[in-house]
Amino acid sequence: MDLIKAYDPPFRPGGSAPPGAGRRVTGVLSEPFLTTRPEDGRDVPLLCWRADRPLYAITSAPLGGGIGVRHWVVNATVPMTYHRDDPADHLAGLARQLDLDGPGVGLLTGVDVAEVVARADGGVRVWATVGLGTPVQAAAPATPAAVEPVGTVNIVALVPVRLGDAALVNAVATATEAKTQAIVELGLPATGTPTDAVTVLCPTDGPVDSYGGPRSRWGAPLARAVHAAVLAGGAHEVVPWSDRLRLEESPGSVLFTRSAIPGSAADR
Repeated sequence: MDLIKAYDPPFRPGGSAPPGAGRRVTGVLSEPFLTTRPEDGRDVPLLCWRADRPLYAITSAPLGGGIGVRHWVVNATVPMTYHRDDPADHLAGLARQLDLDGPGVGLLTGVDVAEVVARADGGVRVWATVGLGTPVQAAAPATPAAVEPVGTVNIVALVPVRLGDAALVNAVATATEAKTQAIVELGLPATGTPTDAVTVLCPTDGPVDSYGGPRSRWGAPLARAVHAAVLAGGAHEVVPWSDRLRLEESPGSVLFTRSAIPGSAADR
C-alpha cells in the first residue's frame, strides 16, 4: 500500500493552484505537485516541490530552517488539533515517504494546500498558502486566545539568480513587508499571523547579487509577486482543512471564520 498517493489531476478542480504541476520553473524547480498521506484514517494533503539541482535557501520553516543548500520543499496540511511537539521529525518522515533525498524545507499549515496561489513577476516565482484566521499585530501586547482558528501564511519564492547571504536576509524582510501590505489592503489590522513562514530559494552558482530590498533588481519583483499572491489568497474565506472536513461530516457544526474576528473587513 502506498503511503503517499498523488492526485489525478494534480490539483483539485476549482483550486487556485497553477496549471502544469510538475513542469520545471527556470529549469531548476518544478511546479508543486499535490499528494496526500494517510493520518488518523484521513487522506491529508501536502504540496511538494523538487529541484533538478541543489538550491541555496533561507527559510524560517520548522524543518530545514536557516541558510543553506536545499533540494526540495514540502508544505503539509495538518488538522487544527495538531499537537505534535516534533514537527521537524514529522516533516522529515513525510519527506522519506516521498523518497526526497538530501536536505530540504518542511512547512506546516492548517490550510488545505490545494488552495496554493502562484504568481510571477520579472523572473521571480512565488507560491503562497494563505490562512488569515489569526491576524496579529507583531508588536501588540500578548493576549490569551480563546479560539485559535487557521492562521498561517506560508510563502515559497524562487529568485533566478544567486543571492548573497545578506541579500537573502533582506529578501525575507522584503517578502514579509509585501505580505503585510497585502493583509492591510485586505482590511485586516494586522502584520501577519503568529505562525507565518517565508522561504526564498535561488541557484547555488553564478554571479552573486548583493541586494534583496524592495527597490533592488530582484527584491522589487519579489515584493510584487508576494503581494499579489497573498492578496489573491486572502481575498476569499479560507476554512481550515480539518474544519471543512468536520462540517462535511457534521453539517450542523459551527465554524469560526474571519468574519467573526473583530476589526476584519467583514465587520466594517
